[in-house]
Amino acid sequence: MITESPQTPEPTWQVVLRLLRWNKPAGRLILMIPALWAVFLAAQGQPPIPLVTVIILGSLATSAAGCVVNDLWDRDIDPQVERTRTRPLASRALSVKTGIFVGLVALACAAILALYLTPLSFWLCVFAVPVIIAYPLAKRFFPIPQLVLALAWGFAVLISWTAVTGELSPATWVLWGAVLCWTLGFDTVYAMSDREDDAKIGVNSSALFFGQYAPVAVGVFFAATAGLLAYLALILPLQVSFWLGWGIAVIGWSWQVWQLSQAEIPPATYATIFRQNVGLGFILLAGMISGSLF
Repeated sequence: MITESPQTPEPTWQVVLRLLRWNKPAGRLILMIPALWAVFLAAQGQPPIPLVTVIILGSLATSAAGCVVNDLWDRDIDPQVERTRTRPLASRALSVKTGIFVGLVALACAAILALYLTPLSFWLCVFAVPVIIAYPLAKRFFPIPQLVLALAWGFAVLISWTAVTGELSPATWVLWGAVLCWTLGFDTVYAMSDREDDAKIGVNSSALFFGQYAPVAVGVFFAATAGLLAYLALILPLQVSFWLGWGIAVIGWSWQVWQLSQAEIPPATYATIFRQNVGLGFILLAGMISGSLF
């Protein structure tokens, strides 16, 4: 008679890493990208290395805190969604008290890093916190909660830009608008994978709001992103090397929208497109750096 050996429990530190989503780097990097866009553009391609380090660590800490806040609000909703049912708070692998403690530690780390920044950047960090907390709640009453997420993402631009210059300029707001549109685009794609579950539960998303026109909406958001980045390149101005990265991004976004417009879409397509936007974001970053320097 063969008996199965008991399954080894997952170490707590691994569960905490899953709570912070550090096992899924794409979501962490995609918040870091707008912050890096801003810091390199504001510094004309040559920001101080210590500041870049603070921006990177700050984005990781803020993203971690946002994930914990999201999972605390959604711990009774996530078990009803296929993609999120195994999250630590949803599956009760971690207690609510542990989640709150981890979230507070992440926020404390972000606050300490913010002290390195300019006074305006610090206060923008403070103003960003209510928006981060509000996003998980927005899906319960606001028809396009991805807009709230986009506003939270936009703070990465404002904070990083002012960390270099100490002020907000017209170019800052153009980049901010581009990030808002980009975030609305890729997160609407992300929400498309959860449409059936979200509709059953009764929570909102941009994918449900736009319905059959969601691929068109994503196309409009990506087109607006491309247009605003092009305008930004003209007013800064950025050199010709930027346009190579911009062209690659436009081709990538066009291919993604074409995929979304097909009658039959494999379920994995949505996550793939989300990850592809991380790559496109870094290609654009390389173009911004080279376009600022050469």
